[in-house]
Amino acid sequence: MSDDSHDSHDALFLGIDGGGTKTSFLLLAGDGRLLARHASTTSYYLEIGFEALRVLLRDGVAETLRQAGIGSDRVRSAFAGLPAHGEDSALLADFDGLLEGVLPRSRVGNDMVCSWAGSLGGEDGISLVAGTGSIAYGEWQGRAARCGGWGEVFGDEGSAYWLAREGLALFSRMADGRAAAGPLLERVRAHFGLAQDLDLCAAINGDTARSRLAQFARLVSAAAGDGDVQAGALLARAGEELAAIAGGVARQLRLPADAAVAVSYTGGVFEAGAAVTDALRAALVREVPGATLIAPRFGPELGAAMYAARLAGVRLRPA
Repeated sequence: MSDDSHDSHDALFLGIDGGGTKTSFLLLAGDGRLLARHASTTSYYLEIGFEALRVLLRDGVAETLRQAGIGSDRVRSAFAGLPAHGEDSALLADFDGLLEGVLPRSRVGNDMVCSWAGSLGGEDGISLVAGTGSIAYGEWQGRAARCGGWGEVFGDEGSAYWLAREGLALFSRMADGRAAAGPLLERVRAHFGLAQDLDLCAAINGDTARSRLAQFARLVSAAAGDGDVQAGALLARAGEELAAIAGGVARQLRLPADAAVAVSYTGGVFEAGAAVTDALRAALVREVPGATLIAPRFGPELGAAMYAARLAGVRLRPA
């Protein structure tokens, strides 16, 4: 449900949740009904280029509105959360202008906001995102803060990219005899069809796109499920790294030591289940003593539309 005004029930809100792997477009009515949805590819401009990002967004909006059979003038508010927004001051104006001429009222921000708005239902707390990259965002009594999201070269700890990189490094140690062989060794060999282990160099170094490499994190989760203790330890490390990112947000927000704060999460890394969340929960006791880890209330796609409504002063709840 939303607020009680008839005008708000008739309003339409468009949310765009960008990411390293896919971009989702969602159109909701003010009473929470889903009117249209569309999915496209990565919106990580460092991978596809800024002009390709502009085209992707404009085409995605057009397709979403086409499905709903409406014109752009019917959209009361739109929000696009995009990866890497805010991480290059020279590009802020370009980011903010991506939807100019496409929608009458829109705002562009970082995709962490979509996850926060969805997972916590727009309530105070900290949201962790561990998809292709990793980042945390929180709000508390009118204050906002982010932590992490520094990128795959020197950050993104606990993300799928990080897990893939660490998992492939573990494979190399197993293949060399630096680490005891475990189920991960054969899973990687089979996945890449390696004639010899060193062939992994050509397979990876010739295909280093961020979103594609991140997909190999699933090999780590699968090996852990096969009983690979070292792969399982990597998943636990991911949970600990994510707790540290949440702790960074808590300190920036100046949370009182006894504050009861909800921490939620989104992203493909959490598909590994308890192997990540148990370690995350345990590490939060140190990093954010008053934290309670909760399952996400809504997904980031819905969160983007909910935040678009919030920008218009409407409290929207998906039906």
